Amino acid sequence: MIKLYISPSCSSCRKVKKYFDHFNIKYEEKNIINTPISKDEILKMLMKSENGFEDIISTRSKIFKEKNFDIDNMKLNQLVDFIIENPTVLKRPIIVTDYELQVGYNEDDITLFLPEDFRNLDCDKCENYARCEYLNNLNFK
Repeated sequence: MIKLYISPSCSSCRKVKKYFDHFNIKYEEKNIINTPISKDEILKMLMKSENGFEDIISTRSKIFKEKNFDIDNMKLNQLVDFIIENPTVLKRPIIVTDYELQVGYNEDDITLFLPEDFRNLDCDKCENYARCEYLNNLNFK
């Protein structure tokens, strides 16, 4: 199951949801603003990330700058606690599967969540051409 960590005001989050809904990709949505994120969820994200906290934390966020944190000198538990207390420091959306983590919306990478047989279709031979056309012309607003 895909878990999607979002905030309602995030346009990239809306794009991912629209994409998943269009292709009937099942996901579980977690609004990080309204529903506290757990230590276990953060640790699972980190285990799937390539660059640890760098991949999931936005050091450009207002709260991060205001508190003047140096993540290089913080211990794991300090950073996890900081995220739990300040979930808006997380980059969004964060898409987590059993094996992968993707941060943000990227038109090329998002296709990885399509079923493999659909990703490999040749649009000229596709019975459902509208979906292939949609895939090739992602016009999200």
